[in-house]
Amino acid sequence: MKTVTGLFDDYSDASAAVSALEARGVPSDDISIVSNNADDRYTKETNAAEGAGAGAGIGAAVGGVGGLLTGLGIMAIPGVGPVVAAGWLAATAAGAAAGAVAGGAAGGLIGAMTESGVSEEHAHVYAEGVRRGGTLVTARVDDSVYADAEAILRRSNWVDPDVRRAAYAEQGWTRFDETLDPYGPAEIEKERLRYRR
Repeated sequence: MKTVTGLFDDYSDASAAVSALEARGVPSDDISIVSNNADDRYTKETNAAEGAGAGAGIGAAVGGVGGLLTGLGIMAIPGVGPVVAAGWLAATAAGAAAGAVAGGAAGGLIGAMTESGVSEEHAHVYAEGVRRGGTLVTARVDDSVYADAEAILRRSNWVDPDVRRAAYAEQGWTRFDETLDPYGPAEIEKERLRYRR
């Protein structure tokens, strides 16, 4: 098994990528999603927060087409703020955070990514991207499907992590820092406009 990961500026692109991965035969149990929820839009639209306290309900699998947010749980990541998340990556990150000291949720997310094969350099870019309003899609795939899965993410308007790292670096960024304040809705919208195609 290999891991493919994509960061998306717009949730709709991430959702399309998940649907395409499922259509390619990647089981939903092998797909994870972590999406910034600073503006509380997902819980308002889907009632995803029902029965899901901070960190609870994270292990639910991502739903099928049109029901992607079904079963999502709510958790707070230091430096990122509130996110909606589902799937194996979110469950791994939440589990790591549950036994860790303050700041562990961010380390849990980065640690979960690096343990699954994502480079630490890219993991920091992905965590920062979620902090700035993005959505992360990660899938475990058979080696034979890896190239197709990566191509699906690229076609779905994924963020090139090397290009985004360079853009962040121009602003003085070096790595994800969970001690920073989360972005608010206005900052996230400004960030989205910066990268909108």
